[in-house]
Amino acid sequence: MSPGKTASLQLPSFLHGTYRSVQQKVKREGLRCAEQYRKEGAFPSPRQLLEVPLGEVVVVQGVVDFQHERPAWRLYMVSEVLRDVWEALDWEDSSSVRDAYEASFLETAWGALFFTLARMGAVSAERTARRLEAVLRFWDPLECARFLFKKPGVAQTLEELMVDSCGWAMEAWSPELEGPVRARLESAAKRMARATREDCLDAILRQMPRALAAGHDLKHRQVLADPAFQHERLTMLDTPSFERVSGACTSELLEKLYDWDHELGLQ
Repeated sequence: MSPGKTASLQLPSFLHGTYRSVQQKVKREGLRCAEQYRKEGAFPSPRQLLEVPLGEVVVVQGVVDFQHERPAWRLYMVSEVLRDVWEALDWEDSSSVRDAYEASFLETAWGALFFTLARMGAVSAERTARRLEAVLRFWDPLECARFLFKKPGVAQTLEELMVDSCGWAMEAWSPELEGPVRARLESAAKRMARATREDCLDAILRQMPRALAAGHDLKHRQVLADPAFQHERLTMLDTPSFERVSGACTSELLEKLYDWDHELGLQ
């Protein structure tokens, strides 16, 4: 049976337990991963996978994890594994190490969901497409769980989680499409995967009003809201800078708006 067709959701055993026990287990996992990466340039698979009972809650963001003494599935602690790997490798080429870890585990349900939610590194159209495609391959097993994301005690379905975490992708890349979240994400991922720079520019401009609305203390809002100004500044970006915002992620665009706001203040 292919990975994407697995009927049940499985997570590494090091992600389950009390907060303290998970901390200890991810520390060991990080050191184990660092040792093999140092020797072979590759990461080992988790020693044990556990099946998540149907409907059980998976904590996917640390800000809602208040019951530390309660055993739980703590997916967000994958970030601690990575931190321990970086520390063990003396933070040498941390971006490449992160990318290699993602490449190793994006073909697992837990890795696909973690990296889609964590948005590590530049949130480019190409990278976001790969992450969304991975989640979509594991949609059926991921649907078996419920997720704690932004609101403590409020468990969400997979659809609700993806709307909250990746609604920006659907708004920017498949705004005309209505219907099931899965279909809209599939459309967005396909468009992002084959997007040209002009396609990305169009998606960014569609998403700019939402980014502006989130920037409550922008000092030059009227100038920043001008599509002509936005277009001019975006076309001036070098390739790495444009790549960073090419996915049209709201938070990345907001960061760029603050950069421009600061520059306008210096003029």
